[in-house]
Amino acid sequence: MRKRKINLTSPYTKARHLAVNLIIITIVFIVVIFILGYGIKTLKGLRYFKIKDIMVSEGNSEDFSYLKNRNIFYIDLKDESRYITKIYPVYNKIRLIRVLPNRLFIDFIRRKAIAYIKLYRYFCVDEDLTLFDDPKNLAAIDLPVILGLETKIYGPKTGRKCEVRELALALNIIKELNNSNELRSYKVKSVNVSSAANASLLLQIPLQNSNYPNWQMKTGGGVFEIRIGDDNIKQKVSALNALSTQIMNDPGNIRYIDLRFKEPVIKFRDVK
Repeated sequence: MRKRKINLTSPYTKARHLAVNLIIITIVFIVVIFILGYGIKTLKGLRYFKIKDIMVSEGNSEDFSYLKNRNIFYIDLKDESRYITKIYPVYNKIRLIRVLPNRLFIDFIRRKAIAYIKLYRYFCVDEDLTLFDDPKNLAAIDLPVILGLETKIYGPKTGRKCEVRELALALNIIKELNNSNELRSYKVKSVNVSSAANASLLLQIPLQNSNYPNWQMKTGGGVFEIRIGDDNIKQKVSALNALSTQIMNDPGNIRYIDLRFKEPVIKFRDVK
């Protein structure tokens, strides 16, 4: 008779062998990771990766020479970006980009001024309600002036975000007028929000687009007041759109248009 082979390996022995193998694999994996980590750390620490050149999208790269000779991998880019942004509030965002092996690129994204605010001096303001100075464009860009915030913004300084209701209202008025196809060519001279409920603006019509002869233009010079208030701004701008033809035909005689009521009211200048 043929003898039957007896398997002396019990399930417990197999489980023990499997556990030992898993422990060995885990130890080997940890050792490999440690060696790789140490190797990468050593590699990063080489002088080859110390910053030699600073490139900037605008401005003077020498202003950031303090970053030179620092290891390119050990600079906290986000923290450094926040630090530089505080120094240069005229920029909305500043990005630092590693250019391996030893160069750093600093990208400046300039704030876009929506208007000027007249306080104890003039500040630029962007759509995020942040105040800043823009010496590069301050004299070159003709922007609306926001009035009436002297008692509502305390201690203004560049880089500060002013979450003031009246300021947000003024920017919303300017935005809606700029978004209107019919009124886009009209110029917002100023917005007065000293009283939000009675917010108003001075609007100027480009005379070259007017149907009103220049030689007949009265003392208004195509500039008149719009009383708009603080609610339903989009709807009120739409109502003003509907009046655009009449405004173009007689801009010199209009003293103001009041949009605070259900029906717009047009007040004409006294004609002698």
